[in-house]
Amino acid sequence: MENQTRIVTGEVRFSFVSLLKPREDQYGGAPKYSATILVPKSDTATKQKIDAAIEAAKQKGKSDKWNGVIPPVVSIPVHDGDGVKPSDGMPFGEECKGHWVFTATTGEDYPPKVVDANLNPILDATEVYSGMYGKIALNFNPYAFQGKKGIGVYISTNVQKTRDGEPLGASAPAADEDFGSGGQAPQQQYQPQQQYQQPNQGFNQQPQYQQPSQQYQPSQQGYGQQPQQQPNQGQQQQFDPITGKPLNGGVYGI
Repeated sequence: MENQTRIVTGEVRFSFVSLLKPREDQYGGAPKYSATILVPKSDTATKQKIDAAIEAAKQKGKSDKWNGVIPPVVSIPVHDGDGVKPSDGMPFGEECKGHWVFTATTGEDYPPKVVDANLNPILDATEVYSGMYGKIALNFNPYAFQGKKGIGVYISTNVQKTRDGEPLGASAPAADEDFGSGGQAPQQQYQPQQQYQQPNQGFNQQPQYQQPSQQYQPSQQGYGQQPQQQPNQGQQQQFDPITGKPLNGGVYGI
């Protein structure tokens, strides 16, 4: 059966990239791989796939998370880059203009497979940075937490860099069945922890991909609540690049 909540984008731009190394959570939550995705509004085909996947995720939430009812208000992770951030009403960055904007994550136990335009694994961290262009496989899933119901978006294994772009900031250090054939350097070179393995699912097949860490698992403090533990002195506060809120383990982009 086809997984209607999973899509592969057209060419997008990446920002706030942490694809080769998971981003640490300073409040003790599990580290996550993540990237902010900029989908050009001219790519109506990808936007239609995103909208259809969100609607499928709502139906999944109705049966699995929301007691048989789709709430009248469901938090959606996709935002208009020509508008303002939902957190503070300030405009999105200039790079977001003309794009749909959202952040996708995956747990540290499910590292993305990142390949180049020729489907060769990328192991050099300087090649994966904020501002590059590529394609990405995504999965949209429902969540319910502390009375808030919404849709989260997660990296579904595979990322392809298609070409270089103007770096958007400091760099942060996928697979053939999704993409077909055919910055600034970080201070420390990324060393892969395991040998790259080609995934075994086909392009049109439902991946045999389990996502226990993909489910919405915020830390004990609520998403909009004051954290119970302050960060260590001198440690830089981390913020959701979409909302501007502190990353306390909640879903990005809401």
